[in-house]
Amino acid sequence: MSGQDPPLPHGDRPPVILAVAPNGARKTKADHPALPITAEEIAMTAAACREAGAAMIHLHVRDPDGRHSLDVETYRAAIAAVRAAVGRDLIVQVTSEAVGIYRPEEQMRMVRELKPEAVSLAVREIVPDAAAESAAADFLAWVAAEGILPQYILYSDEDLRRFDDLIARGIVPGERQVVLFVLGRYTKGQTSEPRELMPFLAANSRDHLWSVCAFGPRETACAVAAATLGGHARVGFENNLYLPDGHLAADNAALVAAVAEGLGAIGSRAASADEARDMMGA
Repeated sequence: MSGQDPPLPHGDRPPVILAVAPNGARKTKADHPALPITAEEIAMTAAACREAGAAMIHLHVRDPDGRHSLDVETYRAAIAAVRAAVGRDLIVQVTSEAVGIYRPEEQMRMVRELKPEAVSLAVREIVPDAAAESAAADFLAWVAAEGILPQYILYSDEDLRRFDDLIARGIVPGERQVVLFVLGRYTKGQTSEPRELMPFLAANSRDHLWSVCAFGPRETACAVAAATLGGHARVGFENNLYLPDGHLAADNAALVAAVAEGLGAIGSRAASADEARDMMGA
């Protein structure tokens, strides 16, 4: 599925994978009181977002002081809580994000110890330069052998072209991958726009299965635009706290529901977790 695919008749579009990123590494309850931090809060959010249309949860955990963490046991507790709440009705994807704290070897070690169902990997972090390619190749081959579903995070069309070069040279195994196009950056007042998607689509020569995430109240518009062009979307408090009308969202489920409603308007619907697994090759 890509922006090069011909449009399907109205009402006959394939389902769209909606992921929710409910907390991220940076926001706190001072940003929104419904931001989930504890395993129990994350599990409650997961259940509500599943009902709203999410097929996947992008999971961050925090240390006792509320700071970003890649601690394996903290992840295990959160994953267990989510599974108790929703079973396999959500893909549970953990983040390996560095946030300026973790080195590539620490990020990869967490994944090896945890063996999650799915993991997001920022290409800039896991393969920061040529010197990191050998270790990254070994790690990514292991990820594939273990049946872990990777989603590669890309911040620009230049990132995408470098990623495709890593595939061509065998650093990243396989041909068609699951990727996330990030529209914008973590900056104060950042508001993404649907047009920021176009350079990514122009560079998507390998027809990767792609999703977008966007910042600010245009998040829903970016997500629906992605669906219209053959992609998928990640929404949630990690990147945005606002509904399309500019009002503060009550919770993460409200953001998922807004996109699900938009999908109906273009003749599509939110995919189930099992449909998402099939599309993502899990």
